[in-house]
Amino acid sequence: MKTIRVGLLGLGTVGGGTLDILQNTLPEIQCRLGQTIEVTIIAVRDLNRARSVDTTGIQMTDNTQDVVTDPDVDVVIELMGGTTLAKELLETAIKNGKHVVTANKALIAEFGNELFSLAEQHNVIIAYEAAVAGGIPVIKAVREGLAANKIEWIAGIINGTGNYILTEMKKPGADFAQVLSVAQELGYAEADPTFDVEGIDAAHKLTILASIAFGIELQFNKVYTEGISKVTAEDIRFASQLGYEIKHLGIAKRSEEGFSLRVHPTLIPKEVLIANVNGVMNAVMAYGNHVGPTMYYGPGAGAGPTASSVVADVIDVIRAQHQPKEDRVPALGFKADQMQTAPVLDIDAIDSAYYIRCFAKDHTGVLAKVTALLAQSNINIEHLHQEPCKQNRDDATLVMITDETKESNLNQALIALQALDEIVGDVMRIRVDSLGA
Repeated sequence: MKTIRVGLLGLGTVGGGTLDILQNTLPEIQCRLGQTIEVTIIAVRDLNRARSVDTTGIQMTDNTQDVVTDPDVDVVIELMGGTTLAKELLETAIKNGKHVVTANKALIAEFGNELFSLAEQHNVIIAYEAAVAGGIPVIKAVREGLAANKIEWIAGIINGTGNYILTEMKKPGADFAQVLSVAQELGYAEADPTFDVEGIDAAHKLTILASIAFGIELQFNKVYTEGISKVTAEDIRFASQLGYEIKHLGIAKRSEEGFSLRVHPTLIPKEVLIANVNGVMNAVMAYGNHVGPTMYYGPGAGAGPTASSVVADVIDVIRAQHQPKEDRVPALGFKADQMQTAPVLDIDAIDSAYYIRCFAKDHTGVLAKVTALLAQSNINIEHLHQEPCKQNRDDATLVMITDETKESNLNQALIALQALDEIVGDVMRIRVDSLGA
């Protein structure tokens, strides 16, 4: 039985999970593959650190170049993270004729266009299933399983930390700061949670999903990104009363004008399945013109789930390595010469319905003034709710759901609304999406 030799960059949580699978599930893998896989070299930062996995018989090094230049290594697995050293190492591996498997969403989203081009030149494969949604095989599902469809939109809960926080904020007495602290204690959130709660992590993943869904180049710098730190428990309560859940979504849609790529809190109708995805779980919906709406659900992080996708990619690479280039599944689902440099719309150009929450002085005629102001911008109110403000009984809380309108129209209306003497504090705006409901 032929042996495929693998070099591993990084032996952290996912790296350890990957080695564990390759050691303990090898008989099953051999039956699927007809070949065996051996990890022969691993690069780590600290050679003296205790390991939770057995590294007996494996060459350990603190020199990452040893892995990517080793002539006996067939496949390099990159699980280090970051975009500087990781990029340099993958370029070296590719130039040395080695196939690459990575879980590095930032690297793919920001530098994937050039890395895939380099891999094409050197006739090697870059596989990256684990870069999006952990253990959910969503890359293969969208890129290959939906290949018969023109995908109209794709949307997902693709960051478990943000989803956990919004789920926990539904509990009585919870607020953002308190729940974030608990998430950090449980290891769901980093000490610096910016990438998760401000949507950067999700934006990296959405960049990749949009590319494979629409056949457009990776354009991370054009993704509109908004976090969840301004969402309050009151917003979650009001949304629920109106029949919605608030989720931190990545949404990519095609239109006649171009494509919208955006990450932001979103009100979703409760009857939509993805609205009921809670805790640290991930889910992705894709709408194809023939199949309609589909959804993919599962754990988006963790040693076992993410390593499962890593090893599946290794198996795929081994199966495909001897195929002619033109017969392989393209890295982003479309032939390289067919990828579009398509326009990505500014957020002001999108159409959406909106949730608006503000505090107003509880005086006669204030509600009429607010609704008239919105009407002047051709914004219709679909639902309106008013109740006394908990913080100040002299004020009222106004909550509105608008019909769909252009974001630029709403922005003008909110500026005028904020300028009213009767409005107290900041006006909150959250986009609403039915996701086909």
